[in-house]
Amino acid sequence: MTFVMFLLLCGLGVGVMMVASNPSPYFAALGLVVVAGMGCGVLMGHGGSFLSLVLFLIYLGGMLVVFAYSAALAAEPYPETWFSGSVAMYMGAYLFGAVLVGGLFWGGWYEVSWVPSDELGDFSLFRGDMGGVALMYAAGGGLLVISAWVLLLTLFVVLELTRGLSRGTVRVV
Repeated sequence: MTFVMFLLLCGLGVGVMMVASNPSPYFAALGLVVVAGMGCGVLMGHGGSFLSLVLFLIYLGGMLVVFAYSAALAAEPYPETWFSGSVAMYMGAYLFGAVLVGGLFWGGWYEVSWVPSDELGDFSLFRGDMGGVALMYAAGGGLLVISAWVLLLTLFVVLELTRGLSRGTVRVV
C-alpha cells in the first residue's frame, strides 16, 4: 500500500508540473484530468472512497467544460507538446524545484504517516469517510444549497456573456 500511495503522489506531482509547464490548452486539460485522478486515488487510499468518487465526478464534469471551451477558443493546428523545447525546459525546472524541496524535507517522512484510516482499528464499524459524509449533509446542508444556487447563477452569467447579437439561450420571445 505504501508503494501505491508513493506512485499516486508522484503522479500527482508530475500532473501538476504538466499543467503548469504547458501553454497548449489541449495538453493542459489532459494534465488536469491526470491530477484529478491521482488526487482522488490518494483520497481513496486514505479511506475516503465516497469523497473520492464525488470529487472525481465533479472534476471530470468541470474538465469537460474547460476542455470544450479551450478547444473552441484556441484552435491551433500544431499545438506544443510536452517534449517541445520551451515546455521541456519549464518541465525540467519544475522537476528540479520539486526534487530540491523534497530533499529539504526528506528526513521527516516515515512509513507510519502512510497508514490509511481503515487500517488503524481492528474492529471498526464504520469506514473512515462515512462520518464526514454525514457531517457534510447535516451541518453543511445550507452551504450545499448556496453552492448549487451560485453554480446555477454562474451558468446563466456564462450563457448571457456568450450569446450572439440577435440570438442566444436566454432571450425575450
